[in-house]
Amino acid sequence: MEATLEAVKRTSRGKNEARRLRAAGSVPAVVYGARQANEAPVGIPVTVDPKLLLRILHSESGVNTLIKLRVDGAETSVLVKEYQLDPVTSALLHADFYQLAMDKLLVLTVPVLLKGEPRGVKLQGGLLDFVTREIQVECLPADIPEHIDIDVTEMELHQAIRVRDLPPNPKWKAVTEGETMLVHIVVPKAEEAAAATAVEGAAAVPEPEVAKKGKTDKDDEKDKKDKDKK
Repeated sequence: MEATLEAVKRTSRGKNEARRLRAAGSVPAVVYGARQANEAPVGIPVTVDPKLLLRILHSESGVNTLIKLRVDGAETSVLVKEYQLDPVTSALLHADFYQLAMDKLLVLTVPVLLKGEPRGVKLQGGLLDFVTREIQVECLPADIPEHIDIDVTEMELHQAIRVRDLPPNPKWKAVTEGETMLVHIVVPKAEEAAAATAVEGAAAVPEPEVAKKGKTDKDDEKDKKDKDKK
């Protein structure tokens, strides 16, 4: 998703100035350029409309929304690097943006969404365990996915999907470790506990004693008579 946001350069800083800006309906922000020659990026102080920025942050793509930021007539592509909310009112207090080179790859975190109802849940009584809800991907700024969709309809009991099982996509590449578990269908814990109890109970039952083969009392009496005859 792409969005457009207007920004105005500001010349003053400080807490008092920030309060004045918020009271006037704006929010202070800083736009950082790309890092060059191992030097920290230079920040340009600006103000933006907090309502418009919150609308972007609350959209489906959230902080991964590619924003065309217009500053004094010039337009640059940015992503939200950080933002601060009031802990009580959730009002936007501050935001940091960083400029993007549209021809350079970047790594960012993208949410994972599940589609469908698994066979292992619907027909086999299993439970869906959603283990990893976001992964890191590498892509160009113009190809940032809003989310990674996984169709779990055909998943059966004990089956799992890992990062390495995701189908290849020409626009992005998964960076998260391939063995990372995303989702699997498991046996309900109550059934597992019942099965474990049954196994333990079977193991605790003593095996019947096997009668040892040997001489009986009658055999001993017969042997005694045979000795007396001799």
